[in-house]
Amino acid sequence: MKNDWWQCVAAFVTHHTSTSGALLALLFSLSGCLTSQQLQSTQPVLTAQVVRGNRLVSTEELESLIPQKPNSRILGLPITLRLWMYRLGERRFDRDAAVRELAAKTNEFEQQSQQLVNQPMALKELNRRFARQAKRFRQKAEEGNWVMRNLGEPPAYFSEQDARTNTAKMQRYLTDKGFFNAHTAYRLDTLRNHQIRVYYNIIENAGFYLRNITYEIDDPRVDSLVRTSLAQSSLVVGERYDSQKVAAEKVRIESALRDQGYYAFSRQYIPNPEVDTSRRISERLLTTDSLRRPADLRLAIRNPPGQAAHPIYRIGEVEVRISPGVDSPEATQPTLTATRLDTTRRNGILYLLGGRSMSARLLDGKISLRPGQLYNQTNYRNTQRQLFLLNQFKFVNLNFTDTTQRQLRTLITATPLDKYEATAEGGVTVLYQGQGYPGGFGSLTFRVRNLFGGLETLETTLRYGLEYQTGFATDTTSSRPGAYQAQELGVTSSLIFPQILFPGRIRFRFNPYNPRTQVSLGFTNTLRPDFRRSLLRATMAYNWQTTPTQQFNFLIADINLINANFDTRFGAGFRQQLQNQKEQGGTLYLSFRRSLSSSFSFAYTYNTNITTQNRRANFLRTVVESGGTTLNLFSAEQLRRLFGNATDSTGLQFYKFLRLNIDYRHYIPVQSHTTLAFRINTGVAYGYGPGHAVPYERFFFAGGSNSVRAWLPRRLGPGSAVPFLDVPNHAAVNPSSGQIIYRYEQPGNLLLEGSAELRGRLFHLFADVNGAVFVDAGNVWTLGSNTNRIGSTFQLDTFVPQIAVGTGVGLRLDFSFFLIRLDGGIKVWDPARINFIPRDGSQRDPRFILPEFSLRRLTSGSNPLIINFGIGYPF
Repeated sequence: MKNDWWQCVAAFVTHHTSTSGALLALLFSLSGCLTSQQLQSTQPVLTAQVVRGNRLVSTEELESLIPQKPNSRILGLPITLRLWMYRLGERRFDRDAAVRELAAKTNEFEQQSQQLVNQPMALKELNRRFARQAKRFRQKAEEGNWVMRNLGEPPAYFSEQDARTNTAKMQRYLTDKGFFNAHTAYRLDTLRNHQIRVYYNIIENAGFYLRNITYEIDDPRVDSLVRTSLAQSSLVVGERYDSQKVAAEKVRIESALRDQGYYAFSRQYIPNPEVDTSRRISERLLTTDSLRRPADLRLAIRNPPGQAAHPIYRIGEVEVRISPGVDSPEATQPTLTATRLDTTRRNGILYLLGGRSMSARLLDGKISLRPGQLYNQTNYRNTQRQLFLLNQFKFVNLNFTDTTQRQLRTLITATPLDKYEATAEGGVTVLYQGQGYPGGFGSLTFRVRNLFGGLETLETTLRYGLEYQTGFATDTTSSRPGAYQAQELGVTSSLIFPQILFPGRIRFRFNPYNPRTQVSLGFTNTLRPDFRRSLLRATMAYNWQTTPTQQFNFLIADINLINANFDTRFGAGFRQQLQNQKEQGGTLYLSFRRSLSSSFSFAYTYNTNITTQNRRANFLRTVVESGGTTLNLFSAEQLRRLFGNATDSTGLQFYKFLRLNIDYRHYIPVQSHTTLAFRINTGVAYGYGPGHAVPYERFFFAGGSNSVRAWLPRRLGPGSAVPFLDVPNHAAVNPSSGQIIYRYEQPGNLLLEGSAELRGRLFHLFADVNGAVFVDAGNVWTLGSNTNRIGSTFQLDTFVPQIAVGTGVGLRLDFSFFLIRLDGGIKVWDPARINFIPRDGSQRDPRFILPEFSLRRLTSGSNPLIINFGIGYPF
């Protein structure tokens, strides 16, 4: 019996040599092998749970009430591979030995710690080492060996008591949803090999709908406040009774009253409502039973015991105390702290600044609580949130002390973060087309908080990146294209102010919205095999957030001074290519001249997606940008005197352009660890200055790890134009493999792309290993006619068949704090192959290239597998 499984696999290989039906035969063969007697238990295993009969209450809601999860199966067949692996590992696991090993290690630690009681440093190191070892031994004793923990899945044993409990929970849930006469039951279906399938049968019967909603409130003032806010109530006449909506109404009333000074009010003064389901005489005369039964709801709000009304509280004295930081002299003299605190009073609030030079005016703008005001719970929460978002404090606490006059003495304590902070980051960048050339990046950030005493932050970041990519020209010493080194070195300094820097009192209106003003100056130098490019950039931006899901960004100034040269290994070939494009009417060459680009932009972001939560969510980001707008105030002659002649290489190129980008994403949870994600990304960049040029950084690109993943980064398009090397309109194709050579980046003025991805968890192996199946579609196009680059221009009657389509699978390693992603994509529809002849000799459309993909030629065929590496999800 020891080699039964391997004998089954051998039997499969021997008796199933044809490809037709081989996969199905393998699955059924393993079905019998993986449930062999040597790995079975006499206790039945839960293999499936089915909820049926429900009409109005969703199946997902009822399934969420079932805590037991059946063992995972393959393709719905009774093949529990992970359970089999668990039992295989369990055969070689001695749990008692693991417990003894843990106990022995604990005794050893206790003996060693007694010997090191007078050596604090050695004892600290011993504690650290033991904590790491004890965690490993404890995990082994509780969860089993490596195979059981990482490859296996513990058996989900069936218990009939669980089925009875789940049935009762569903009964209560249906009652809470207004189905007071509902019935629930379960039925067991015994499968082979001690497997149990449970059917939960639901009969909802008639639901009860709210006919009248009555409020009975003892306190007249509370009664007036509640009735004036009934428009926001979640309880609506005509809707089905729902206990969750009743609970939500209690929370709403509690919040509304606490915002009106009722500091001590709580939901305990709102008892469970009375529900009257008796029918009137006219309703009882009906001969047929309706699916809608009436119900009258009465909600009461009682006074505190022994009191005629609920007490109202006001804010008393307000004190803000800033704790001394570790770099303050006060931190070393605790006995003198109370007398040396810097004291300032503003708008009735006492500020004790703890020896720090800190602006009380700016702190005052973040505090919504004022002496004499009614207590307001929303102001309390906003104050705590605004102070925390300053990024100046580790902790912010608000405490209230009730006085005899119902005055709440308020103490706000804040512990500052370190004034000086340095952080470093590093990682791996693109793995270029499976050639095995990884690139790395690193950054070092130095941060100074409260630099000038105005709660501002100075951040300076030094970054360096190295990656391998194809050069623009072929190495003349080699017949095969290679990957070449590209480097980027940059430094950026930013000064961030916790307010809107703008003349006039209008800036104070943004105080409740976590405003920011960021002024930045940066320099970036990019060295590639085809060109060298330097960028000096100065920006000033306003940021504010009206709600937790809505954010605004107003970039009022973005000035870029760009300089490029071709003193590189393949610079001469790149310059010649730009000249060829210029002769064909292209404007890409303008992006590599000495140039000045200035613009302002406005961005709106709406985001309800939380990466740690699998729930329905949306993301929308819209950016509108105008470049060179102020240049419209000058005449052409004045611009010529200012920048020189823009038509030759001696002048300074400037830009006038408009740009719009809209990115929308939608997330739908399918199961607890499975999500269906969609994305639509579109944009247009229109240049109306000299040569209708657009800065290179403002073009759109398609292809890569966050775009159409069956194409190399930035190599898709434009339109159905064929990529070429040195000879214009002559397709760059490898004659031996039929692959199109995507050597150059393909900028476009118009972008349209979309993606759909099913992502879910596969198993846990040191980290959560997730998988994905995706379909991407999209392209970029140029604007304006270009007879020298056929198919590159966007036209309404031709753009649909020019949309490229790719599909593939992905593998992700989720370490909770970051995610590593590998996506493999293959082309389904390649618009650039419109004039190609299928290599298999068929009469199909040559743009449908999916049949040319072959597992035997993953990277050498005409439709190779494209590997894209990324950090984080693609969208």
